[in-house]
Amino acid sequence: MLLALAPLVAVTACTASKSSNPLSPEVAGPIPGVNISAPKTLEPIANFQIPVDQQPVTLLAENAASNGVRPLSYVFEVSADSGFSNVVYKSQGVPSGDAGRTSVRLVDRLAPDHSYFWRVHAEDGANTGPFSPTATFDIFTPIVINPPDLQTPGINQTNVGLRPTFTVRNATHSGPVGPLRYLFELSDSASFANKVFQDVPEGSGSTSIPMPSDLSYSTVYYWHARAFDAKTIGPWSETRGFQTMAQPVEAPPPPVIGGGNWEACGSTPGPEISKCVHDAINPPHTVAGAFEVVKRVAWLLRGGGGGLLIKRGGENIVSWKGESYSASRMCYPDGHIYKLLSDVPTTNGASWQDDGLVDPKLYVPAIDPR
Repeated sequence: MLLALAPLVAVTACTASKSSNPLSPEVAGPIPGVNISAPKTLEPIANFQIPVDQQPVTLLAENAASNGVRPLSYVFEVSADSGFSNVVYKSQGVPSGDAGRTSVRLVDRLAPDHSYFWRVHAEDGANTGPFSPTATFDIFTPIVINPPDLQTPGINQTNVGLRPTFTVRNATHSGPVGPLRYLFELSDSASFANKVFQDVPEGSGSTSIPMPSDLSYSTVYYWHARAFDAKTIGPWSETRGFQTMAQPVEAPPPPVIGGGNWEACGSTPGPEISKCVHDAINPPHTVAGAFEVVKRVAWLLRGGGGGLLIKRGGENIVSWKGESYSASRMCYPDGHIYKLLSDVPTTNGASWQDDGLVDPKLYVPAIDPR
């Protein structure tokens, strides 16, 4: 008897399999013999400084080389530390760019005033190349120092003293500015071809510097100033001009007391004689010199017959007549006054008349030289 054989049915499980086609999206592991080189970082590199307002940052790399047939894509990483334990940005699957370079623009801005590290490697979906050398860049807040505002001397100010104080209102600024100093320049020309300069630390609200030596009289000068810190120099302020004071006119020297200048007093009683005597008997002339002038005036008033009487109240203290009187007799106590009189000869002797000093204010206290 023949047995009927039941048909054999093979049952297979639905399992996925990797393709051996190197261009297939599904490759069974790394492809042997395929080598991918490291890309080269191009921008930014070497501690490149990027202002905070010039973000997001764009990273640029030179493409890697591969002996495989699969197209390459790139992985970019940015970290806040050199060990890449704090990766702040990562982009995978970035397709190769044209002309042998590939770039990627970060999505967000990075935190300012910090250094960052970045690297890139290529992969083909089956094989992975090594990372590029690490490159660095800094995100910084730019320092802006504005020019200071000139205060004194004022615009086109005249009659300025020879040692003025130069004052500016402090410069406004932004960013991480360090301690500021101010540079002042002074010149006798608007081109500042011939100049002097000095810098001083910033003051509170305003900054000043006094001129250390005298400037010239009646001269126009020009000045300006700028602020700076250890890293940044601000721009110059406007330039201002001012003119120094004119040289004072010296008063003529006082008349010489003694030496034959008696005629300057005149020989007629009245205000001129009074002023002459008044000037003679006031400081800084000596008592002896004053006596000589008064004596000469008395002599002139009477044509050689005048005399001098020194009184205190109604009491005669010293009298003089003729040229033989000694000037040393002028040493007498404080409180005496000069009183110029004239001598009219009579049979009974001298008759003293007050015809020299007509202004009571000219009776001034004498000086005791002892």
